[in-house]
Amino acid sequence: MKNTLEILRDHYGIENANLQQLDSDGRKLNYLVSTSQGQKFVFKQYKTKLGLQEYLDAENQILQLLTKHVPYAFPEPQRNLNGEFITNIEHGKKLGRLLTFIKGRFLSEVNHSTRLFHSIGSFLAEMDQALTSFRHPAIEARQLDWDLQHCLDNQRLAIYIEELQRRKLVDYFFLQFRETVLPEIRSLRKSTIHADVNDWNLIVRKGQVAGIIDFSDVVYSPLINELAVTVTYAILGKQEPIKWACYIIEEYTKVLPLEDKEVALLYYLIAARLCTSVCISAYNKKQYPDNKHLTVSEKPAWDMLERWITISPIQATKNFRHAAGFQKRVYSPLQKSLNDRMKHISKSLSITYSRPIRMVKAAFQYMYDAGGRTYLDARNNIPHVGHCHPKVVQAGQRQMATLNTNTRYLYDQLNDYSSKLLAKFPKPLSKVFFVNSGSAASDLAIRLAYTHTGRRKILVVEHGYHGNTKTGIEISPYKYEGKGGQGQVSHVVKAPIPDTYRGKYKQNSKEAGKQYANEAIELLNANGGDIAAFICEPVIGGGGQVPLPSGYLKEMYGAIRTRGGVCISDEVQTGFGRLGGSFWGFQTQNVVPDIVVLGKPMGNGHPIAAVVTTDEVTQSFENGMEFFSSYGGNPVSCAIGLAVLEVIEEERLQENALVVGNYLKQKLSLLTEEHTEVGDIRGTGFFLGIELVKNQNTFEPHTELAQRLKNQLKENGILVGTDGPYENVIKIKPPMCFTQNNAQQLVDELERCL
Repeated sequence: MKNTLEILRDHYGIENANLQQLDSDGRKLNYLVSTSQGQKFVFKQYKTKLGLQEYLDAENQILQLLTKHVPYAFPEPQRNLNGEFITNIEHGKKLGRLLTFIKGRFLSEVNHSTRLFHSIGSFLAEMDQALTSFRHPAIEARQLDWDLQHCLDNQRLAIYIEELQRRKLVDYFFLQFRETVLPEIRSLRKSTIHADVNDWNLIVRKGQVAGIIDFSDVVYSPLINELAVTVTYAILGKQEPIKWACYIIEEYTKVLPLEDKEVALLYYLIAARLCTSVCISAYNKKQYPDNKHLTVSEKPAWDMLERWITISPIQATKNFRHAAGFQKRVYSPLQKSLNDRMKHISKSLSITYSRPIRMVKAAFQYMYDAGGRTYLDARNNIPHVGHCHPKVVQAGQRQMATLNTNTRYLYDQLNDYSSKLLAKFPKPLSKVFFVNSGSAASDLAIRLAYTHTGRRKILVVEHGYHGNTKTGIEISPYKYEGKGGQGQVSHVVKAPIPDTYRGKYKQNSKEAGKQYANEAIELLNANGGDIAAFICEPVIGGGGQVPLPSGYLKEMYGAIRTRGGVCISDEVQTGFGRLGGSFWGFQTQNVVPDIVVLGKPMGNGHPIAAVVTTDEVTQSFENGMEFFSSYGGNPVSCAIGLAVLEVIEEERLQENALVVGNYLKQKLSLLTEEHTEVGDIRGTGFFLGIELVKNQNTFEPHTELAQRLKNQLKENGILVGTDGPYENVIKIKPPMCFTQNNAQQLVDELERCL
């Protein structure tokens, strides 16, 4: 077996060369060859496999074409002593090639400038333009993992990404590729492209691109993939990646104009390259832990991918189109959208913010409006595990493509989800009724209470909200006492809100919960004492995010049950781990209700809700009248609900709510010391309220400031809401994937606004 020095001597006539092994990806061995005459070459040695010789021949043709027609430096194939460009070694077991060495420094080793990035665009376009006419069957037959048109093949490698928060990010962008890019692939211009113009392949001299090396990834692929790959590597580590990307695009299109549909896909193609890189790096770390070359781009790729999700695809595409020379698109004004809405939608359906937002896309804790603005979402508790979570989306897509029917039939999804959901509840809560909304669930819960007890009287809590049905409004002081409300009906008894900030009994009283409960019980006794049900949220959202004081529900539940009533916990907003310390809000009070109302977060935005209750209550309801919900518990809803539960567990989102929520509350609490308008910080986990007052001693509500803050935060890219009887409480209920960095961003921006 000849060594490399002997191969160079016998096949190329190079004597006494100095060899230095270069980094490689495992498909070949690379050597820097320095001759005694001062020449430098690169010798590449390959293990022979089917089709390799044909591909190497095609690559040599490409290098010869580029050397002849493009005024940059490319590795030039050198003939061996037999006049051939490819050398058979060890009776054909290996193949070898000798190429000229390109002098200069890699892009990764030099300072970056606007001039340098413009030269990247010019070089890339001239190279691509020369290759548009090159066709070769060996190139067109290739199917590489790194080729962006096949990037979805790499999703199977995502299982090697150990951090679930990162894996879901990759899955999200693969989902977007499937939905956005894949349908357009066949309509895109295709060409032979280098396909790996990265910062360790581009050669720089005197602040400009001088040439390129390593054509081992050449493929026949959509032309726009060349630009996407190049931009991806060029922007790694950049604080303003879109700006730097536009420098390249601007010069590229001066030589080789892009099509509008190509530019429209660029944001997701860049994301796809980043995902491909981190997936293959994760796999290589497991398979080849000692080869650091295979993961050289892993950290910067992750950093950019995590930044990419914060960049609006709408804004990125607008900038790309401008750089590519397209005219600015004229979008219909916000007022037109508002006017169109008013033509068809009742004014009773309100719009938040003084200047509304027209949303078009969202991802996890970020939302993107039609103008290209990115918003950090700190208010939407319906997309519980994050907007457009890929696991939830795909669960719904798969099931919708397979079966969707109603509960009159047997199907596994209903049983599987019911079992998984009920496992989250303590005994004796063992039966579930599925419906489509929290309002429908509240309505059904009251029906169950009426049927089980044979009574009509309902005890509610001041400012409580339980839905938009007729029954829901009747038991919701938040509605029946508000604008347009019809007032309290005779069978509803209203207990005072147990508010330990504004109310009679304060936070520092250990007996506050018991004292508020005693008042409610006295009120109930004054109204005859008989009761069908007591319904209460563990945190009174409509009251201004008011948590129940310790011991309140224990006292109330005991009194209600003594009088023959049932206890209902409305977990529509507090359930599924949002409070951090417990999965259900009632658990914070060490009680077990008879009936639980579920909604909002169950389907991450898909309309699914439920009532969970006991065998005893269920048996009372089985009186001959059938219960049926057309869509409640259908297979698609169950598949989505199951996916939500799995994501909460897999990503440890309840723990995240506890840790990040505690951090956020601690940081917010410091504002009470610095700003006299901040009266109270309350709540737990990702269910927090900031009460704003004109004076911390008089508790006078500062409604105007709350509205100004809400709208100013929106203008600064952060979404929060307001609530409470005076609309003076900032409510913070973000998706459960909200991070500590997100929390700090919210606090910093709030402090600036104050």
